[in-house]
Amino acid sequence: MRVPKGLILAAAVLVTASTMSACSLPSTTAGSTSTGAKTTLTVDMSSYPASLDPGLQYDTDSYQVYRNVFDQLLHRDPTTNQIVPWLATTWKQTNPTTWVFTIRSGVKFSDGSPLTAADAAFSIQRILDPAFASQQNANFSAIASASGSGQQLTITTKYPSPTLLSYLTTLSVVPMAYVKKVGNAAFNLKPVGSGPYVFSSDIPGSQVVLKRNDAYWGTKPSITEADFRAVPDVASRVADLQSGKADIATDMTPDSAGQVKSDAALQVLSAPTERVSYLAFNTIHGGATDNPAVRKAISEAIDYSSLINDLEGGYAKPVDSVLTPLAFGYPASLPDYQYNPAQAKAMIQSAGAAGQTITMATSPTYDPQIVQAIQADIEAVGLKVDIQNTDQATYLKKVQSPTHSWGSIRFGQWSCSCLDADGVAYPLFHTGTIWSSYSNPAFDDLVDKARQTIDPTTRTGLYAQAYGVLAQDVPGIGLFQIESVYLASKNLQWKPDAQQSFFVANMKLAS
Repeated sequence: MRVPKGLILAAAVLVTASTMSACSLPSTTAGSTSTGAKTTLTVDMSSYPASLDPGLQYDTDSYQVYRNVFDQLLHRDPTTNQIVPWLATTWKQTNPTTWVFTIRSGVKFSDGSPLTAADAAFSIQRILDPAFASQQNANFSAIASASGSGQQLTITTKYPSPTLLSYLTTLSVVPMAYVKKVGNAAFNLKPVGSGPYVFSSDIPGSQVVLKRNDAYWGTKPSITEADFRAVPDVASRVADLQSGKADIATDMTPDSAGQVKSDAALQVLSAPTERVSYLAFNTIHGGATDNPAVRKAISEAIDYSSLINDLEGGYAKPVDSVLTPLAFGYPASLPDYQYNPAQAKAMIQSAGAAGQTITMATSPTYDPQIVQAIQADIEAVGLKVDIQNTDQATYLKKVQSPTHSWGSIRFGQWSCSCLDADGVAYPLFHTGTIWSSYSNPAFDDLVDKARQTIDPTTRTGLYAQAYGVLAQDVPGIGLFQIESVYLASKNLQWKPDAQQSFFVANMKLAS
């Protein structure tokens, strides 16, 4: 499989950022107001957000809520994937490891305090603080220091970093003074940001209500209120749309999309994404999956074509690794996964694992039909699979535990919103990261070198080798590239993108 040339160029633009002294601003006018009647948007999600603190979790159900409350340092153009200004209006490299950003003047947090470069620096520092235990630590670990003075933010990296700007598109800036005053726990309960919406209220485990920030620096959104509701059952989300109780539903299945195609009041919104559906193995305390032969057998037990064609209904594409072709560094030379249940069964028997039980962790966020199909495929070659389905917050806490006691195999969907292999390979499989239950010094060395190399050709070669190691050790299996599927009222005007951005400010409900 080949990476489209345009996407390689889009990723490669990062390595030439040192020549960029100023960038054109987004087409927004400070203080301007969009036309249209006041409206309320009701969003049905599969799970309640695991966190409203943007420095902590980075799962879809969390960031599709909190990104509306907070501004990010940089954004991506949803059409071109190019990095564009947001809170940072200009930036430049003063030497290979030092970056200077100018923070937009006149931006205020919703408590009325001004947003400064010190707040941006603090937002980075807390993610890097080991005591904070941020899921995003690996993404920002190339940063040695961040400091702010007035509207000037200075970031120093440990080495020349080809991915710094990419990760800064995911950095939501928090108010330093407020966080220090109330503490992290209280901030998570009542977050304060500078974004187009403000936190209004919540019913823990059930609903989060955001209201328009009428003091927002950018274009005033036409939607005045967004109600995010946790509705784990897909059929219930469809029913809410059909009855008018919801305007849009996230994490929908191809089956549900087929159900509403003939409904004149509803629409299917979809887009190919950089998100990969995958299985990760516990290679440390996983029981049978400690054995690489068992992991290899499981990789050959799965009917990938059936998952894509029968269950995903065309809203997915095959991959040959835990990465998608939208990402820079995709190892296009690796052979596709093979489905060979007879050989898988023989390998299980040869490994002495026949009849053993493996525990599979998942959550309601993920399509149960996919999980159950994988369970059936694995059981067909001689293993027993015990599915442990917990709410997303519990699932995340369990699989991120340093005890590695979460089970044998887990289902997941991963996107770094960075369009780069570093944001997948490093956090998921590097020794010692919060997500990894795998360790191989050879792999670690290759991805460490790749994240310190500016030359794109050299980086591509390093990732090819690194993913070659993963293909031998099999600490994870890429199932397919995900195409996001949303169901919505025909009145909703919005187009999803590859990063699965869910900015309510970009949405409009027609009257």
